[in-house]
Amino acid sequence: MDEVRIGCGAGFARDRTDAAGPVVESLAAAGGRSFLIFETLAERTLALAQMRALRGEPAYLDRLDDFVAPVLARCLDSGIRIVGNFGAADPVGAALHLHALADELGCRPPRIGVVVGDNLLEQAQPAEVAAWPLEPPFAGLPDDVVAANAYLGAFPIAEALDRGADIVVTGRVADPALALGPLIHAFGWREGDWDALAHGTLAGHLLECGAQVTGGYFADPGWKDVPDADDIGFPIAEVSASGTLVITKPEGTGGLVSPATVAEQILYEIHDPAAYLTPDVVLDITAVTIAADGPDRVRVQGARGHPRPERLKATVCLDAGWIGEGEISYAGHNAAARARLAIEIVRRRVARFAPDLTVHADVIGLSSAFNETTGETLAACGRDAGDLRVRIAVEHADPALVERTLHQVETLYTNGPAGGGGVRLHVERRLRTASCFVKRARVEPRVAMIEGSP
Repeated sequence: MDEVRIGCGAGFARDRTDAAGPVVESLAAAGGRSFLIFETLAERTLALAQMRALRGEPAYLDRLDDFVAPVLARCLDSGIRIVGNFGAADPVGAALHLHALADELGCRPPRIGVVVGDNLLEQAQPAEVAAWPLEPPFAGLPDDVVAANAYLGAFPIAEALDRGADIVVTGRVADPALALGPLIHAFGWREGDWDALAHGTLAGHLLECGAQVTGGYFADPGWKDVPDADDIGFPIAEVSASGTLVITKPEGTGGLVSPATVAEQILYEIHDPAAYLTPDVVLDITAVTIAADGPDRVRVQGARGHPRPERLKATVCLDAGWIGEGEISYAGHNAAARARLAIEIVRRRVARFAPDLTVHADVIGLSSAFNETTGETLAACGRDAGDLRVRIAVEHADPALVERTLHQVETLYTNGPAGGGGVRLHVERRLRTASCFVKRARVEPRVAMIEGSP
């Protein structure tokens, strides 16, 4: 069979959990070789998972059941194989949890393949990782490194499918690899088949952000209208081995698949159209063509590939101490002036006990989008802004100092300026992420088959 269908059930960790159902029903009705991917792992998501690991909590996706439980039985019964990076910082733990979930739902025991090896601290000490050239401004002392994860490619996913996996769980892999792995498995592509790998990578890139390609991020009322966005259909790629693919969505769902939505997603996060770097291939989209192929169907072809990079990207999580945020609202006449005074009061009081602490202040609804701490933008605003939210943020290694700073926001209730209300305070541990490149020889991807709970 020359065609494979791949549907996307999630484009990020907090995505809609009812989106995969129509995709699975569409795949089941079409028959043939079908796969469902869940892309749930951004750099921030991985850092949050690492923070849960530090607290001794499960470090795989915390919404795993919400995504998988509604479609697991249907996928297993219909032969739709699932691939997801919802393993986050603990892919093995996620696989064991999925076995327990299948048992709870009365499903047959799935064969689960787990891709491991992205965790670089299994092979290197934190001090060694800290010496790698990280993105500025991160210098990284040895004790700062909490985690380091390399972006793996698609071939380990294909290996797990070759070994009969119903579900493949990964940690950090390149996002397009979730779709490229099934295509390598289905079509027998090999390393060095650069144009074929580029074709599959483009399919994965179009799917990876879920509803972005079916009108979600595209929508701009009166300019780029998208029908029934409250029930937007998630994308399905119909991929042929011969170099064409069609992006579509389940019948009866909202949203829009058009040459414009597809073009936007193709260009999303593309730094160099002639050299989009992935672990498996360098994708060149400069000759790609896009054409309507019927209602909510767009045909894409022309991807070209170049030999894969010699190094792999890695995300390093560094201990950044604690972050605190305090908010208070001001409304009505002269609200902007009262917001400025609130910020001035907090800064002056904090300077008495922590003169070197940087206090970041925003006024949401007035100046919060400009990311500047000097106050020039806020000072230029008029007196009659109507409904404003002051946000004070600080970070420090000592959580007690962070909490003491936020207390200054809370005291604004009765210590002025007038009319403040709705205080919210929040303190949490913080990780920073930085990127670097590592030699492929440092990274040893492996596949483990997990048949059931121990």
